[in-house]
Amino acid sequence: MAHARSNSMEGPHSMNENEVIVIGAGMGGMCTAARLARQGHSVRILESSDKPGGKCRTEWIGKYAFDTGPSLLTLPAVYRDFFARTGKHLGQVLDLIPVDPAFDYRFSDGVQLKFANLAHHKTQEEITRVLGSEVAAQWDALMKRAEKMWDVSREPFVESELASIFSLIKRPTLLRDLKVIAPWKSLRDLATELLPDKHLRYILDRYATYSGSDPRLAPAVLSTIAFVEEAFGAWHITGGIGKLSEAVYQRCLDLGVSFEFNTPVEKINHTKRRVTGVTLKGGRVVEASIVVANADASLVYNSLISKKLRKTKGARKRIARSTQSLAGFSLLLGLRPDESATPINHHTILFPEDYDAEFDSIFTTRTPVKNPTIYLCAPLDESMVKESGAQSLFVLVNAPVHDATGATGWNWNDENFNRDYANSIIDQIQARGISIRDRLDVMEIRTPADLERSVNAPGGAIYGTSSNGAQSAFLRARNRSPLKGLYCVGGSAHPGGGLPLVGLSAEIVANAIGNTQNASRLLH
Repeated sequence: MAHARSNSMEGPHSMNENEVIVIGAGMGGMCTAARLARQGHSVRILESSDKPGGKCRTEWIGKYAFDTGPSLLTLPAVYRDFFARTGKHLGQVLDLIPVDPAFDYRFSDGVQLKFANLAHHKTQEEITRVLGSEVAAQWDALMKRAEKMWDVSREPFVESELASIFSLIKRPTLLRDLKVIAPWKSLRDLATELLPDKHLRYILDRYATYSGSDPRLAPAVLSTIAFVEEAFGAWHITGGIGKLSEAVYQRCLDLGVSFEFNTPVEKINHTKRRVTGVTLKGGRVVEASIVVANADASLVYNSLISKKLRKTKGARKRIARSTQSLAGFSLLLGLRPDESATPINHHTILFPEDYDAEFDSIFTTRTPVKNPTIYLCAPLDESMVKESGAQSLFVLVNAPVHDATGATGWNWNDENFNRDYANSIIDQIQARGISIRDRLDVMEIRTPADLERSVNAPGGAIYGTSSNGAQSAFLRARNRSPLKGLYCVGGSAHPGGGLPLVGLSAEIVANAIGNTQNASRLLH
């Protein structure tokens, strides 16, 4: 891999005001940078940590590699388009493998459902086999409704810049669209309406957690994720999902994007109307007429920009009304070879008896969940272990955000508690018939506090802001800031968190800035 250029020897002022500055080398920042460089812009990325990728990482611990952020790729077309638009074909740089079964769902009453990848009829057959044809018909009805929601919401909302609610109100198909999307319904309302079977309701509830939300508050339109997974597949990248961020980083380098690591931005400089650049910790000023912030929107508007700026008052108010997404407590477990061990499917979900108790703990009492839903990611990928038969197992449970004071979250700095909590999760996995304790070779604990420290995610919130509430989409940071020349990209900006949406966020921002000629017109 080529090395990033460093401009750390420049003087106190860097005078290329036609340069685009990107704050943060997460997936949103890098995808935007590569698209802009391809359009003819000079782009510089300033990253506070020592590596690119943000939360999208594959990390080696001894003989084992772990996907410590996203652990599957959905809507691969988003990244096929990214690579095509920046001069490569996805297949030239990455090896995508369909995961089958896509998901192995296991319930506390002993029911197990394995959802096939890219095969609706096979999933229907599985539900029929385990729960009967009437229950299978329920899931079929949900998928048909979710597909209609996807068709209606995809172009005007998910793939387009959201200027305001009025841009949607003006649509001639508004009434028909509203009937389909039903913004007054929560995901739980939709589940109650279409899914009498408890097992299917739990599966649908889980899709709220994809955006770090509570299914009792998240909009019904999140059911589209279920359709997208079924229609476009769940994919693994050989070597780990972190290979995607490496490939995007390489695209940036090939297109002339410069990177400065270990370079935190202290503030975004501006007049009353527009940005003028950034000031780095240490005092160096980099002048620029366009700044793209791939940082949490709350940090952008409350820390990097002066709170006295009246032009951004509305944006700050909207962000203040939004709620943080849930966080995650994870275990990185390296398992020794054991021929007698029952294989663990790539994506295995262990549901608790009481799912609502999980959301009450996270969003109401803000305490660790005693009996959480446990997500297991066990890639059958020989390139992710250095010993035949060994296995890398990533374990994730939903958790309240970190707050050292305990006022708005849980204090995850207590190492003794974290160790006890990790052992209780392993005990629960063992109790569900998955033997791992005797195979343990490596165990590393990652808490929301660790995520906050490593990628500047406030509270360790995985997805930035949640989708709790019908208005949540309009509370998320808009891609085009009210401050001229400032753009927001990433999980806390429109259209939301997760690899596909962050990739779309980058496309929206790059299109909003335009090519060098269009950008020049915007500046004057």
